[in-house]
Amino acid sequence: MHAYTLTTYGPAGLVPADVPEPDLGPGQVKVRVEQIAVNPLDWKIRNGYLAEMLPLSLPAVIGTDIAGTVLAIGDGPVDGPVDGLAVGDRVVGFADSGGFAEVAVTRAQRLAVVPDALDLQSAVAVATAAETAQRVLGLIDLAPASTVVVNGAAGAVGSAVTQLLVAAGHRVLGTASPANHDYVRSLGAEPVGYGDFLVEDLRDHAPDGVHAAIDTAGRGFVERTDGLIPAERIVTTVDFAASARGAIVAGGDPTQLTAQSLRAVLDRAAAGAFTVHIDSVHPFEQLGAALARSEAGHLRGKLVVTGPAS
Repeated sequence: MHAYTLTTYGPAGLVPADVPEPDLGPGQVKVRVEQIAVNPLDWKIRNGYLAEMLPLSLPAVIGTDIAGTVLAIGDGPVDGPVDGLAVGDRVVGFADSGGFAEVAVTRAQRLAVVPDALDLQSAVAVATAAETAQRVLGLIDLAPASTVVVNGAAGAVGSAVTQLLVAAGHRVLGTASPANHDYVRSLGAEPVGYGDFLVEDLRDHAPDGVHAAIDTAGRGFVERTDGLIPAERIVTTVDFAASARGAIVAGGDPTQLTAQSLRAVLDRAAAGAFTVHIDSVHPFEQLGAALARSEAGHLRGKLVVTGPAS
């Protein structure tokens, strides 16, 4: 099958190759990969930044977020459902065997069926953003109608957090570059620049104070907002060192993510009540360019790559 394999750490080490399809075991599902979402995790793994935390035996196929069609379950093709899945289902979720490939294998609990009204490209854009957003919001208690800052509100996770907070009745102040302020408004939030006057701007928008913050962009946000937002009321998905200041770090093992929290959000997306903007779509042959764009940052939403089987 067609795939990208990581032969050595670094951008030049991810190369196209023909490799055997991954083996399928009991409780696993084989998926024809039709859409792939690129995450910052992907280029961090490619560059070797997480080699100690997530060791690989190179060469290896990497990549996590996939959407496609179920080809087989367990020991081979079957007609009946397994854990709510059946051959021919359109699914989205997280690959165990590596998603930058024509075919992927993963545990059944890491996949969710895509509603008929939702296309696979939109579904794959939702996957990590929705899972992370719901996990992050579960780490902090919010009183009704709280004022919450979302740092990086135009990004995939930030936009997902923003939408869920707005839907729950909270007031959201979303930091973003000026070019993304209209987009942040469209999500129901009030845009704030994250430049030199971040704290002053937040005070102007919320003279009565801010109740909590979700940091999805870093840039020293926890340290910069010291005195405005107590560190213990900030959840960060990116600044692992901020735990020393008392912030809540939303870590977690990416290899153990499940699709349990995706189903409700996929239904909302199918009904038009939730979306993750797609920044750009790249053909499989341009996966390297997609990873480079992700690494450069300042995205609006998600990067999607069409799978070789699409």
